[in-house]
Amino acid sequence: MGGWTSKLTRGELDEYEELTYLSKAEILHVYDRFCELDPGKIENDRDAQLPMDTILALPELKNNPFRDQICKVFSHNGEGAMNFEDFLDMASVFSDYAPMQVKLEYAFRIYDFNGDDVIDEADIREMVRRVTGASDERDQRLSEAEMNMLVENIFLETDLDEDRKLSFAEFSHVISKSPEFVKLFHFKL
Repeated sequence: MGGWTSKLTRGELDEYEELTYLSKAEILHVYDRFCELDPGKIENDRDAQLPMDTILALPELKNNPFRDQICKVFSHNGEGAMNFEDFLDMASVFSDYAPMQVKLEYAFRIYDFNGDDVIDEADIREMVRRVTGASDERDQRLSEAEMNMLVENIFLETDLDEDRKLSFAEFSHVISKSPEFVKLFHFKL
């Protein structure tokens, strides 16, 4: 562990290992990656928050269409800036070792853009817009008719109670049938 003991104590490492799905070596690596984002700031204040733009510079997030939403969900204040513990939580949930249920809970929060605890039509439209590479609401890659048809088909396939909203239970039911989800909801820092 060498020089890291001055940055993270053995007690902190033990606690982080208990609270995450990562080993001590992985936690130290995550800390190293966090420090690399802004070495001067972290060196002066170990509890510093890094702005969302700094976090978004990570190669693992750079091309993810949900990168800003990922930062907001893992940020303790919901605004996207992260301290080390926020960053560690993100790394833990996106690791190979996080259970499917934990990944589902965070995925649901990431796709719930308006934060109303359901995935509604506005959320689905935003997901489609991002996945198709549209830069904003004015830059639609699908015609309005195509978008409407896609939204309707998604609801037909997933909305079990037909209320035009996906609850966490409905979301979990659909995603649990997709073996690719665990592979896709993953990155390694």
